[in-house]
Amino acid sequence: MELKTLQLNFPEDCNIILGQSHFIKTVEDLYEVMVNSVPGIKFGLAFCEASGPCLIRKDGTDTGLIEIAVENMRTIAAGHSFIIVMRAVFPLNVLPAVKDCREVVQIFCATANPVQVIVAQTEQGRGILGVIDGSSPKGVELDTDINNRKKFLMDIGYKR
Repeated sequence: MELKTLQLNFPEDCNIILGQSHFIKTVEDLYEVMVNSVPGIKFGLAFCEASGPCLIRKDGTDTGLIEIAVENMRTIAAGHSFIIVMRAVFPLNVLPAVKDCREVVQIFCATANPVQVIVAQTEQGRGILGVIDGSSPKGVELDTDINNRKKFLMDIGYKR
């Protein structure tokens, strides 16, 4: 077995959800989840099929984001993994519905941070072991940091 660390590439103004599912119908169901969660959502999704023709399946509402999703899945190349790349929406707007999708087995991350994916490679194929989401902590927040956090949440509409 060989371990690899793979860097995902997506625009700074995008968020991603990286997960694992179990069935080719994932593409259709995740598409429905996304368009039913946020009207007018811009996203692309890609899914690595793990049997049969073993294709990278794709869908979405934005051609550029679909291409970004496909390129990231080419990099990861792990069976039954998927990525959703979205713009102008936060994962928390769609994550509960994504988790409730019947095909979704687990979520590795939902983030706008830089992401590295830890992948195991065997003779059979690849599997995702985990992710490195962003950077390590640099300290513990002070009172000013708490105030800034609360202000940020109010500024983006998630706290009153």
